Amino acid sequence: MKKMYLDDEERDLVESIERGEWKSVRNLKAEIKKHQEYARNTLKKDKRVNIRISSRDLEAIQTRAVEDGIPYQTLMASVLHRFVAGRLKEA
Repeated sequence: MKKMYLDDEERDLVESIERGEWKSVRNLKAEIKKHQEYARNTLKKDKRVNIRISSRDLEAIQTRAVEDGIPYQTLMASVLHRFVAGRLKEA
């Protein structure tokens, strides 16, 4: 069997599970349905916006999107979503 290498976060999760810190939810199906609805609402793109940005910034975004293998509009939406959710981290 191959030895698995875990990063710090993965190792912390495994140790937490082994300490018995995780508990099952009472109604798993209802919880799954609730979180699926959260995901659907988060991913739903029902509004359109137009913005003006410099050609230099747009080219940089497009280059980054190509490197990540995603459309540049998807990258821009993802960055904005992480910002409003408070999950955008500074480098």
